[in-house]
Amino acid sequence: MSPAPLRRVGLVLQPGFSALALAGVLDSLAAANALQAEAHYRGDCLSAGGGPVASAAGLQAHTLAWTLATDWHAIFVVAAEAGPADALLCAQLKAWAAQGAVLGGVDAGAAALAAAGLLDGQRACADWAQLDGLTDAHPAVAWANGLWEIAADGARLSCAGGTASLDLCCAWLATQHGERLGQELVQALGLKGLRPRDERQRAGYSEQRGAGSPKLAEALALMEANLAEPLPTEEVAQLVGVSRRQLERLFKQHLDTLPSRHYLQLRLARAQRLLQQSSQSILQIGLSSGFSSGPHFSNAYKTHFGHTPRDERSRRALAWRAGAPPGDLP
Repeated sequence: MSPAPLRRVGLVLQPGFSALALAGVLDSLAAANALQAEAHYRGDCLSAGGGPVASAAGLQAHTLAWTLATDWHAIFVVAAEAGPADALLCAQLKAWAAQGAVLGGVDAGAAALAAAGLLDGQRACADWAQLDGLTDAHPAVAWANGLWEIAADGARLSCAGGTASLDLCCAWLATQHGERLGQELVQALGLKGLRPRDERQRAGYSEQRGAGSPKLAEALALMEANLAEPLPTEEVAQLVGVSRRQLERLFKQHLDTLPSRHYLQLRLARAQRLLQQSSQSILQIGLSSGFSSGPHFSNAYKTHFGHTPRDERSRRALAWRAGAPPGDLP
């Protein structure tokens, strides 16, 4: 009996990657090997020059240098941050695509595929914390807040962070070997079931924070939907159907803050994500986060975070060029 054909799967690791997300892919491939004999999957960790790459938790993963000569069945980019476009990686992804390899993004890995123009006109997803920046940086991609996506032709895959890589790989391997294998993989990996692709990654911020009060949750949802053009507190209260005083009491009771202060924190948090993840100018980010001018934005940002928007962007750029996980910054 001839051995099963080898299908090599490359996992391109970016500094600060999630070890849990990586393990989801590798464990799925190992389980598939045990459950079917049509093909044998081998996963190899890759980087531009080879050598160790550190995860967010400090795990040192050994990687091989990627080469065009290798016949890759699939390539997954595993990243925890949607950093600036890497020209070398973009070129390599285009070369792999031209060779017919399936390309996938795990956690924030889809950002690299989007930067290479390989997701234009397609649905894709990434970890929820990256979505604001990705939507602004790559508007040609239909970013979704679901757990995983598989293109109609099966050539592009993407998923959120954490254990979503298990769901994606179970669904993808089922397209390769049949639905029965997908069901067996779910059981073998100890999952309760395959989560649907469009299941929200997590409860919305407003749903979590306002769990004790439907009116508060509604007010928070209004704020989140109107970050670029903030609503006055009086208008938020009116739209929710309570008085301003009642609204302030709800915020004080459940969040120990005032509506206006909380609204400002939401806008600043969005601005911080965009500074870290997008290539928009600082002024554009400030205006799109509801600040009337550059100085207004800079002053509010420094008061809240202790440094200016320009400092924020400089620190992230230095960390990315140095290849250090963002969490290692002082």
